[in-house]
Amino acid sequence: MHEYTSTARVWGLSCPGFPEEVSRARRWTRDILRDSPLADDAELIVSELSTNAIRHTASGWQPGSFHLAVAVSAQVVAVSVTDDGGAATAPKVEHQDQDAEHGRGLGMVSALAHRVVVHDTDQGHTVTAELYADARLGGRRCW
Repeated sequence: MHEYTSTARVWGLSCPGFPEEVSRARRWTRDILRDSPLADDAELIVSELSTNAIRHTASGWQPGSFHLAVAVSAQVVAVSVTDDGGAATAPKVEHQDQDAEHGRGLGMVSALAHRVVVHDTDQGHTVTAELYADARLGGRRCW
């Protein structure tokens, strides 16, 4: 295989930090993954991560934005959302009471994904959730 050839395909989308852009991000993800059995989980993860970016970071301030990437290979679908920063702390999974109205989004993402990674960037944070096509590849899967 040529060194610049990859079996993974990567798409990117930048969205203004408006709440209605979350539905556009979901549709865009659904269109990319239309034939994948992982489409529903990926769409829900994109919704949660995009909403968190808008609600908890400068992405939701004027003229903020968030950036979405979807990488697809035969083995994994990875969705990443990068925010514009401005939050006092990095995103983290919180184990909230089941009646809590807030703070459960990343917990849900970690339950759906096999792996969730948070990276600091120059401007903010990138949260990446990986969904494995074959659950035997590793990680955990909550059904």
